[in-house]
Amino acid sequence: MNIQDLIRPTIKALKPYSSARDEFQGVTDDMVFLDANENPFDNGVNRYPDPQQGKLKALLSEIKDIPTKNILLGNGSDEVLDLIYRAFCEPNQDNVIILPPTYGMYEVLANLNAISLKKINLTADFQPKVEAVLAQADSKTKLLFICSPNNPSGNSFSQDAIERLVANFKGIVVIDEAYIDFSNEPSWINRLPEFPNLIVTQTLSKAFAMAGIRLGICYASTEIIQVLNTIKPPYNINELTQKKAVELLSIKDLTSNQITEILKERSLLISELKSVSYISKIYPSDANFVLVKVDDANKRYNQLIEKGIVIRNRTTQPGCENTLRLTVGTSEENRILIGVLHDLS
Repeated sequence: MNIQDLIRPTIKALKPYSSARDEFQGVTDDMVFLDANENPFDNGVNRYPDPQQGKLKALLSEIKDIPTKNILLGNGSDEVLDLIYRAFCEPNQDNVIILPPTYGMYEVLANLNAISLKKINLTADFQPKVEAVLAQADSKTKLLFICSPNNPSGNSFSQDAIERLVANFKGIVVIDEAYIDFSNEPSWINRLPEFPNLIVTQTLSKAFAMAGIRLGICYASTEIIQVLNTIKPPYNINELTQKKAVELLSIKDLTSNQITEILKERSLLISELKSVSYISKIYPSDANFVLVKVDDANKRYNQLIEKGIVIRNRTTQPGCENTLRLTVGTSEENRILIGVLHDLS
């Protein structure tokens, strides 16, 4: 597969904006910067941030065992996804495939970028219909979005199914691994060298407990990363975000300990949910949430709101009639949730 054939012609011809900090390398503390029209009075944020996020990428490279040249960072994963659309999809011409029920921003971004959608619903047990997906793809189908572990169902897709899709789809395959750190399944970042058309997105918002700083991560071939770097805003990751991410990622065992606690609480929560009379099904979860089927999702959602507990009602999503999505909270939060669920009539 020639990735160049998938890139929009206007993007291939685009000359990227060169910021002041892009043009000069080798920064040292004793240098005088008079190049970027910044306010010279130091308050910790008066200078533009590193446009290539060198320290942060180096740390992620060490954690994930992926070269920095294969990493692009975004202002949340949504910016990463938007960049992918803009790099590969021609407005009012191309189309993409999504697999509902799935993350809602894939559709929002398609509409924002004037890209047609092909929706191929997952099976009853929330697995991709591989042959249907491949059959629906045409010469204008540029992207396939795979969310695994899937939101809102919580399950991981079959590795065999994903491999068949990545190997046979003629466009770019984006595997969204926002919840991969809660799963025992291997990440697809380890297989990037095998598939030039593969993009894997991850985030610091879930397992790494940094939703407030909005930092998404894209792992791909150097060819794809170069294209996305061409069109990303010059200073898309601000200084405060970069510093906070480096600070928290540097704390040994912080994330692994929190993941262990969340997985323990997930198991306890599932065990307790089994005794709630109006819950008829608890779906398998490889994420930090649990999807449950109830007698009346709208009724139960409103009852929980009245008790001060906010969850997600997913009943309008394909295959999710009368389902509620429950995030795994702290031990105390989960205890409160279970107590309220038992008290509802």
